[in-house]
Amino acid sequence: MTLHKEGHKTIALSTILFGIINVLSFYFLSSTLPIVSLLVFIITFGLLLFLISFFRVPNRQLTVNENAIVAPADGKVVVIEEVLADEYFTDRRIQVSIFMSPLNVHVNRNPVGGEVVYSQYHKGKYLVAWHPKSSTENERHSVVYLKEGKEILVKQIAGALAKRICNYLQAGQAVNQSEEMGFIKFGSRVDLLLPLNAKILVKIGDKPQGGVTTIATW
Repeated sequence: MTLHKEGHKTIALSTILFGIINVLSFYFLSSTLPIVSLLVFIITFGLLLFLISFFRVPNRQLTVNENAIVAPADGKVVVIEEVLADEYFTDRRIQVSIFMSPLNVHVNRNPVGGEVVYSQYHKGKYLVAWHPKSSTENERHSVVYLKEGKEILVKQIAGALAKRICNYLQAGQAVNQSEEMGFIKFGSRVDLLLPLNAKILVKIGDKPQGGVTTIATW
C-alpha cells in the first residue's frame, strides 16, 4: 500500500497538528487530568489514522480487458437505470452510479482504454451524493472515452463532504484502462453513462473495487 499524492500535504499538516495538540495536552493535563490527556491522544490519533487510511492506494491486480468496462471507483452500486443523457450525448444511456463513503479508497480509474474526447469541469452545489439531482446540479467533472467507435461518459460528482474533485485528463489524451483518472476528497459518487447494448454485470448493492471489478461488457 502507498499514500496518494493528493494526501501528502494534508497528512503532513495533520501530523504536525497531532504533535502540537498532544505535547500541549501532556504538558498541561497529564499531571492533573491524565484520563483527559489520554482521551485527547486516542481521539487525535484515531483521526490521524483515518486521514492516512483515506488517502491509501492498495496494491491490486488491476483488470485490463478489451471487452470490459471496469469500475472507476470503489464503493456501492446505488443506481442502475436507463436515462436520457444531459451532457455530451443526446440519446438514452444506461446509468450506473457508485456511491463512495469516506471509508472507501478514493482513487478514480479509467474504466476503459482509448482516447479522451471530452473533459469538462462544472461548478455546482453540494447536495448529498445519493440525491437524484446530484448528477446534474452538484460540482462535477465529466470525461468521455472513445474506444473503437464506442463512447462512454464518466462523472466524478462532489457531495456534501467532498469539496474537491481532482481530474488529470485532457481532451485528446490517450489513456490505458484502470490507470488513474483522478481523485475525490472525502466521499461522493461516480456515474457511468453506458451504451444501451452494454451488458451490465453488477446489481444494486454490489460493492465493486475500482480498476478491478468489471461493471459491464460491450
